[in-house]
Amino acid sequence: MTATAPAAAIDGIGFWAPDLPSWEAFLAHRRGEAVAAPAATRPAPALLPPNERRRAPDTVLVALQAAQDACAAAGRDPKRLPSVFASCHGELAITDDICRTLARAPTEVSPTRFHNSVHNAAAGYWTIGTGAHPPATALSAGPASFAMGLVDAVAQLAAGAPAVLLVGYDGAAAGPLRDVAPSQGLLGLALVLAAAGDQDRLRLRLCLDAGDGTPPAPSPEPALAGNAMAPALALLAAVADGAARAVLPAGPGATLAVRLERPA
Repeated sequence: MTATAPAAAIDGIGFWAPDLPSWEAFLAHRRGEAVAAPAATRPAPALLPPNERRRAPDTVLVALQAAQDACAAAGRDPKRLPSVFASCHGELAITDDICRTLARAPTEVSPTRFHNSVHNAAAGYWTIGTGAHPPATALSAGPASFAMGLVDAVAQLAAGAPAVLLVGYDGAAAGPLRDVAPSQGLLGLALVLAAAGDQDRLRLRLCLDAGDGTPPAPSPEPALAGNAMAPALALLAAVADGAARAVLPAGPGATLAVRLERPA
């Protein structure tokens, strides 16, 4: 059985990975061009003061970097956008550290480490840093996290929101969590989605198929395939390559087909 969602315009895109620190770098890479080595090895979102950037975990930094870049590309005021932050695992390195501390010396758990471990940490930093008051959602759905974030964002547009920020991100697993929640490297991406109009440069339309269960293709970026957010790369690669369709995992036996529509 297939259900079709309303169309949404892609207003802006943000991207950060260790060797591809921007959407422009990702586009150049997809064109087969050489990409200069980035100057920074860690994201540094300007909306956080330097002392907050030092304390924030990498997952928060990569989410905020992608989000602010997408808003800048869209020409949208971040504090006016409802947001959806999708992460398969959240902050695994800090979670591992807290578990080790609890096993060794429970009274030594750091309140700062704890507040950075919660799944809505990135959403919290974003709303505080931008002064945003619209709703912010943090969700996880395993390998289907980005697809479900996309469904959430498009549903908000259908319910009347003029634009929504969608952010997908994940970092590296640590300790025993590598066995149960595997993830490697650091990856963040963001889309500003808007209600579809006649002047859109690019639209997406969703089609949830619970019938065939055909698994999506492997990540189009082998170097990033180990990251838990890698399924989202299928959509970004399709946008970059001018393809008409991308397929995302949407849960057991289900996929989310994303049709890309470009003006003639």
